Amino acid sequence: VIPVVMAGVIGIYGLIIAVIIGNKVQPNESNLPMYSSFEGYASFAGGLTCGLSGLAAGVSIGIAGDTGVRASAQNSKLFVGMVLIL
Repeated sequence: VIPVVMAGVIGIYGLIIAVIIGNKVQPNESNLPMYSSFEGYASFAGGLTCGLSGLAAGVSIGIAGDTGVRASAQNSKLFVGMVLIL
């Protein structure tokens, strides 16, 4: 249950970044979005960084969660430690 909640939190970080990047696009006087190449590449890099770090965090949460569940099945005293690690 804990890894699923943590993965949801990481997904919300991505949504926050998407809202921040989306609010940077402002229309000009002819109602077309005014967005320079630099801003486009910067937004792409920010989104890519957030996505790849979310992917890495999700994989590490999955590995730690799997190891914790397997250890907790063998020794029930490890449950609290597993929750603290995640």
